[in-house]
Amino acid sequence: MQRHLPETVSIPSAIPAVSFADASWAFARIACLSFGGPAGQIAVMHRILVEEKRWISEDRFLHALNFCMLLPGPEAQQLATYCGWLLHRIAGGLVAGLLFVLPGFLAMMALSVVYAAYGDVGLVSSLFLGLKAAVLAIVIEAVIRIGKRALKNGWMVAIAAAAFVAIFLFGAPFPLIVLAAGLLGFAGGRMGHPAFAGAGRTNTAGQGEHGGADRSLSRVAQPSARSAFLTAFVCLVVWLLPVAALLFAFGPDDVYSQIAVFFSKMAVVTFGGAYAVLAYVAQEAVGTYGWMQPGEMLDGLGLAETTPGPLIMVTQFVGYLAAFREAGSLNPFLAGVLGACLTTWVTFAPCFLWIFAGAPFIESLRGNRALSAALSAITAAVVGVILNLAVWFALHVLFAEVREVAGYGLSLDVPVVSSLDALALVLFLTAMAAIFLLRLGILPTLALCAAGSIGASLIG
Repeated sequence: MQRHLPETVSIPSAIPAVSFADASWAFARIACLSFGGPAGQIAVMHRILVEEKRWISEDRFLHALNFCMLLPGPEAQQLATYCGWLLHRIAGGLVAGLLFVLPGFLAMMALSVVYAAYGDVGLVSSLFLGLKAAVLAIVIEAVIRIGKRALKNGWMVAIAAAAFVAIFLFGAPFPLIVLAAGLLGFAGGRMGHPAFAGAGRTNTAGQGEHGGADRSLSRVAQPSARSAFLTAFVCLVVWLLPVAALLFAFGPDDVYSQIAVFFSKMAVVTFGGAYAVLAYVAQEAVGTYGWMQPGEMLDGLGLAETTPGPLIMVTQFVGYLAAFREAGSLNPFLAGVLGACLTTWVTFAPCFLWIFAGAPFIESLRGNRALSAALSAITAAVVGVILNLAVWFALHVLFAEVREVAGYGLSLDVPVVSSLDALALVLFLTAMAAIFLLRLGILPTLALCAAGSIGASLIG
């Protein structure tokens, strides 16, 4: 297996390079079909780029995926950016990454406007009750699916359990949990501990199936520290200059400054995908900033599940409501649009930084057991964090009242049993049956629960 980048990978004249227009159209197709979370999005990308177009080999695609999973942020969007970079360098990466986000951004913007305008109307409220119940079942399914993949031995189960206890009972910051798990995994990998050995290795089965595909890729230069520094500097300026300008112009207490700073921080700690960080985002948006109510985060998650693109687009919904409700002298809807655009900018701009600065070096990461072990431990911790998210969501979906019990350094949300919402419980059980027994997809499950909730509202 090749472990170092060659000085140059050239394009043989017998195999023409992929045209920029063809590549752009392919990534537009991927973006419009990117429903179903990262698993579905990555599957669509693989089918189009590896199997159908044969532009990228199986081995290169899987290696790129492993690299993206090491990074903070939405791995599917970063994988699309990386594949576009392979085909047409920075221009290709920009087009692929932006196209991957665009359909979901437009859809979430339209839905956020409708929600802000009509979210308290009876039928609309019933619609979102159904979406909440379905999303709760989807989150539980995510815990089980990721847990089966990540918790391969007792050490991984212990890391997941410790992460859950730390965040659920003690309110430990998510970045601290990620850092602790990563350091433990890295140390275990370096020492060759059997629980961490082989964690996260690339599955290279069938790597030669489309081995000739890589011959049509762009020229890949030898990695350069100077080039990486310049690339990182430009990307940092593009990402953080608007943040600095807002802080300078309006101060740290302005809603736009708060949005820019908060979601910029989120962009660098979102290891493990959107589910892993949503509990933290929800708790901060509700408890610290007062931008929204607990149930509204579930509404936004339900909307994000119905749209193409990364699930992390739910942060756009949070930014919209935050600016909408603190519009000041601006029209609330215009303020919401500005807040949503700002949130999307600071959430996704760092993704291009990680890929453009790091992609030339990824061959040197191939086979690095310590880094793979760190990723494996982080993924195990993420299972515990997602379980916390599921419990937090369940409390606020199924019960109208939740009270906090604190003492001895612990802080625990306890439901008021008498406030159980019978309709929400029935819809949740329906969603569980649809996902686990009938094997329905995300969109049919959301539609089923939304229709059931609206029907119950009409019946009265």
